[in-house]
Amino acid sequence: MAAAAGCADTEGLSSSGDLGEVHAPLTLWGDVRPSPAPSEETRGQPRTVPGVRAKPGGSMRDVDPLAVVRADVADAARRDGGTGRLVDPRAVRRLARCTAEPDGGPGCPVRPPVFHDLTEDGKAELITAVDIDGRQSELRVYTVRPDGSVAQVLSRHGVLEGVEVAAEHLAVREPTSNPRLVAITDYEWNRKAGVMELTAVTVDECPGPEDSTTPCAPGGT
Repeated sequence: MAAAAGCADTEGLSSSGDLGEVHAPLTLWGDVRPSPAPSEETRGQPRTVPGVRAKPGGSMRDVDPLAVVRADVADAARRDGGTGRLVDPRAVRRLARCTAEPDGGPGCPVRPPVFHDLTEDGKAELITAVDIDGRQSELRVYTVRPDGSVAQVLSRHGVLEGVEVAAEHLAVREPTSNPRLVAITDYEWNRKAGVMELTAVTVDECPGPEDSTTPCAPGGT
């Protein structure tokens, strides 16, 4: 869905005059490896959302979007013990502002639901996000399994400069520390795993206002 900007030399480093001697990269702390995350706290796996169901064979249009988000965030906070590995702890506090109104009321941080068939089975998935502090957000995608259970199939914390969908693909645009560049993360529906799988991370040049309706956000990461 997105391509990296610029052209890479397929032959590796090339000379444009006398650039001096080229050295191989030096690996730092090569003997240090991070411990694996506990299986119950690993992102990128489908998770059943407790307490909410659709009718068997139905779609996410059959379920209250706000109820799904509330149940999912509460379950994630319980499972990660407030560490933030699965959900920003502030999301729980922010969700407390939502009222019983269908849209959660004016203080609710949950974005309007978007329904799109990401699995190409003719049934809509739910795409939404919880805005944390005016900049960072928790992006979520949910689907209905054949038995009516609701599954979270994508969870991502970040600065959502832009989110785009097309068929089985979803792309997230985020600012980088370089104000001229934007990071684009592509996800694609993996039928076997039952999850939106990360397939590519690219870096592109920021479009100007005259070239796009989603220019890079100010301030970098």
